[in-house]
Amino acid sequence: MMSGFTAKKVLATGGAILLATAIGLVNAQPPAGGGSGRGGFGGRGGGGGRGGGIAQTLFAALDSDKDGSLTRPEMKATLDAWFTSADSAKAGSASGDQLLKALTAVFPIAPTTGGFDTWGNSIPMTPQQAEVDAMMAALPTNPGAKPARARKVLVFAHTGAGGFVHASIPLTAKTIEALGNKGDLWSTTISYSLADITPANLKQYDAIFLDSTTACFLDDADTAATNARRAAFLDFVRSGKGVAGIHAATDSYHWDCAAQAKTAEATPRADTAHVLAAQFVAQGDANSDKKVSRQELAALADAWYDKLDTDKAGKISQADFTARLTPAVLPAPVRPPQPSGEAALQQWPEFNKLIGGFFKFHWSDPQLITTKIDDPKSPLTAMFHGQEFEIHDETYTFNQDSFSRKNVHVLTSIDYDKMSDTDKKKESNPRTDQDYALSYIRAEGKGRVFYEGHGHSARVYATTPMLEHIRAGVQYVIGDLKADDSPSAK
Repeated sequence: MMSGFTAKKVLATGGAILLATAIGLVNAQPPAGGGSGRGGFGGRGGGGGRGGGIAQTLFAALDSDKDGSLTRPEMKATLDAWFTSADSAKAGSASGDQLLKALTAVFPIAPTTGGFDTWGNSIPMTPQQAEVDAMMAALPTNPGAKPARARKVLVFAHTGAGGFVHASIPLTAKTIEALGNKGDLWSTTISYSLADITPANLKQYDAIFLDSTTACFLDDADTAATNARRAAFLDFVRSGKGVAGIHAATDSYHWDCAAQAKTAEATPRADTAHVLAAQFVAQGDANSDKKVSRQELAALADAWYDKLDTDKAGKISQADFTARLTPAVLPAPVRPPQPSGEAALQQWPEFNKLIGGFFKFHWSDPQLITTKIDDPKSPLTAMFHGQEFEIHDETYTFNQDSFSRKNVHVLTSIDYDKMSDTDKKKESNPRTDQDYALSYIRAEGKGRVFYEGHGHSARVYATTPMLEHIRAGVQYVIGDLKADDSPSAK
């Protein structure tokens, strides 16, 4: 088994890396669109987001006596209970939103991991415990820079509409929390909510950590609110605070954000709660008041059961229910076409410059990359001792015109000369300058920015030198670790 990070001379990571390697290979992102990162829309799967789909999940909820078959009284009683929960005000009818709230309690909407999300992920994700254990075992034992005062970091893990939701997002968030806790370097708040990006809320933080945010991650259909969040973000860092980003933080704002938002708005969500709430109203609303009454929902339950119990046996097996649900009762979802995402539209060029560039291509995990140290004198690379090292991960490259050493101070980069011709040929339209930065820092107004391109795989977070590197990056943007951030090229 390959280790995720092989030192040429002096680096050691311990046994935890072997476990993390196995985990990372299981969670590896498949190549999307030939490695372009834009493989098309995905959505939250049926059944609360995972597993065998809406039919299996719905059957399990309706089969109240758990005998493997469904009767008409079971179906009617369950829908009646859901109506009671939705009609909490005892008004005699329930709207789609009220039904959705009640059904979400029954069918929680699971976060999409390892796939494209049509609407953007705002649901907190839970890391795999084995991955957390491997990361905790690899935490640096040497102290970080002494904080000037109590520090706070906001880990922002919301992904934008149409973006790829990385399985490593919750592990990354837990890593930043653990790095801060060890030695009381900073405290951490983890957020998946756009509501947290306001001037008032951001005042309490010293840095924002962009956790593979992807796509137009501060945007929604409300243009005024979007513009306010963008302004709050820029003002935050330019006023003297910091932004750190990892991996897919650079896969942002380089396609048509408005088209993505419209597609998300027009696309019906495919999880169990949303599908059922929509269909209860669409099929059960007999008097066209855009609500359903208890009687209307009972009538719908009878109608559905008649369509599903084709044998008129009075019982429906799980297999028959699963086979018949979509053609008989629930219409197949119709999704609008994906808007073009390949053109470098730069919907928010201020962000593209701030973060240092935007994504063009990735070598798929576990690509072997030889990493060179561009600034061995920087405190952000001290853990590498000036020595090249090898790493296996999904490795990002930047659009030719979006990245320049005139804009950033490069810390590490790909030793392109040591990449095989076979691997080089995997990238279409390679950079003419063969300059593939991996991590860098830069000044933004009075504030500071750090970016590390790796971080797709769990094995990265079980590697002590990489954890030290990330810790140093966070302490730099906070302001507790001073470093030369002048552009590498004049």
